[in-house]
Amino acid sequence: MSEFKQTLNSSLGKKLIMALTGLFLCTFLIVHVGGNLLLFNNDNGFSFNVYANFLTHFPPIEVIAYLLYLSILVHALYGLILTVKNRKARPVRYAVAAKSDASWSSKNMGLLGSVLFLFIVIHMGDFWFRYHNDKTMGFKEYRTDLATGETKVSDYTPANAEFSHSVSTENNVEVVRVKDLHARVAYSFSNIIYVIFYVIAMGAVAFHLLHGFQSAFRTLGWVHRKYTPVVYFIGTWLFAVIIPLLFAAMPVYYYYLSTQGAH
Repeated sequence: MSEFKQTLNSSLGKKLIMALTGLFLCTFLIVHVGGNLLLFNNDNGFSFNVYANFLTHFPPIEVIAYLLYLSILVHALYGLILTVKNRKARPVRYAVAAKSDASWSSKNMGLLGSVLFLFIVIHMGDFWFRYHNDKTMGFKEYRTDLATGETKVSDYTPANAEFSHSVSTENNVEVVRVKDLHARVAYSFSNIIYVIFYVIAMGAVAFHLLHGFQSAFRTLGWVHRKYTPVVYFIGTWLFAVIIPLLFAAMPVYYYYLSTQGAH
């Protein structure tokens, strides 16, 4: 057991934990961007609000969510520890810097990670915390005619403060009442400062994952001439290009809608 603790406390152990938590967070990003794509549906926030309600009321998802929060904290903490340790190991820069094959992103993982941690705190405060604790957040009622598929939407005022959501059927009409997180998204992304910060943060995500995804596989020893090019391809195009662009498109799209007077 002492050897296990020594391994965890070593630089290698910390890198292994960072690799595992990092890959777990990468998996979360795939799911998260898939859910956020519902914001592009022209359905008055129906799909997204139902999705947000599902995430916060389905017990297995709630368990995974707490593992996610723990992974974020551990990943950030160990990243900070390793960054400080590396700086202390070389407190004085060389007078003549030798050429290095290391990429800009690999040299600035600490900076990129700090930007991302700040973004996560602000992002969760604006959406996750408000969704769970803001008693003034409104509700929407969606009535879907099961025969025609037509959905009508209206504001809904719960009869009591403890109400969270409900689904029922009345005369072949499905009635869904949920918190209106979609309205909060539209409001937040009508602020150009927030939109710019969000897009910059997605740039940090791109560079962080450009190095981090590939580095995690190397740390875990999963390196093979046959599969490494596949890892590099996925790390570059999926995690450093496609996913950040999809995330960045969301605030830009909603800011554009706000300038057109749409919601």
